[in-house]
Amino acid sequence: MKKNRLLAKWLNNDLSQDELAEFEASPDFEKYQKIKNYTEHLEIDDLDENAILSNILKQKKEAPKVIPLYKKWVFKAAAILVLALGITFAMKFYVTQTERANYGEKTAFSLPDKSEVVLNSGSEINYKKWNWDNNRRLELKGEAYFRVSKGRRFEVRTNLGKVSVLGTQFNVKVRKNRFDVVCYEGRVKVNYANNEILLTHGQGVSYENGKQTKMIINSLKPEWTEDQICFYKENIRTLLDEVERQYNVTIELNSKDTISAFTGKLPAKNLDVALQIISTTYHLEAKKVSKNKIIFDEK
Repeated sequence: MKKNRLLAKWLNNDLSQDELAEFEASPDFEKYQKIKNYTEHLEIDDLDENAILSNILKQKKEAPKVIPLYKKWVFKAAAILVLALGITFAMKFYVTQTERANYGEKTAFSLPDKSEVVLNSGSEINYKKWNWDNNRRLELKGEAYFRVSKGRRFEVRTNLGKVSVLGTQFNVKVRKNRFDVVCYEGRVKVNYANNEILLTHGQGVSYENGKQTKMIINSLKPEWTEDQICFYKENIRTLLDEVERQYNVTIELNSKDTISAFTGKLPAKNLDVALQIISTTYHLEAKKVSKNKIIFDEK
C-alpha cells in the first residue's frame, strides 16, 4: 500500500525530498521512469472546443461529481501498470525471437511446444511465440538438430530449401550453397528448388549447386552434438570453414588443391589433432602464426 501511495504521489510530483529519495532507490523505479517518459510523449487529436462547449450547454445541468485526489493517483498508476503489462506481453509474444550460437559455441533451447533445438556454432534461428501451436514455423541460418514434439506441421525454412515434419528428430545444415538434411526418427519431407523428397530413419540428402546426393546414416544423432565434426564428400575449403566456426579461429589456405572431397570426422574439442588430420590428408603443413590464426602451406 505504501508503495502504491508513493507511486501516486510521484506521478503528481508531490513527494518530499526524503520520499523521493526512497522511491528512486526502489528496484522498480527505472521501470516506472521509462513508462512515465513514454506516456508523456503520447499525443491525442486536437479537440473542437467550441463544439464541445455548445453540446454541454444544451444538456441538463447536473451536480458535478467530485473525484478525490487519491483516486486520481490510483487511476493514473493503474493505467501505467496496464500499459507496462501490455508492452511486456507484446514484446514476449509478437516480436520475433532470436536464438544464436556464436563461433566456438553451441546453444540448446526449447520452443513453446517443448520441442528441443540444439544450434551448432555460427548458427541462428528466428521464430515467433504467438499462435505457435497452430503455426510452428521458424527460419534457420546454419545448422541445427531438432527433436520435435508431436502436433501440427513443423516447418524449418532456409534460404536454400525447407523441411516439414509432424514430430520427429532430424538435422538441417545450410552452409553457402550446400543444404543437408538427415532424418534420425520418423519421417521428414524436404523441399529444394522444385524437387521434393521424403526421408525416413537413417536417411539423408545433400544438395550442392543443384546436385542431389543421398546418404545412409548409422548414428543415432548428429556427431557434432557429441563434439565431432562429420563431413560427407566436402571440399577442403568447406572443411576449413567448419573448423573456423567450431574453434573460433581464422585459417588461411595456400594450396592448389581445393576440390578434393573429404569424408570423415574431426574432433571439435582438440584443435591440434584436427589440424594434424587435415595436414596428413591433404599433404599440408599447419602453422599457428597467432593464438587465433592458422596457415596451411603445401609441403
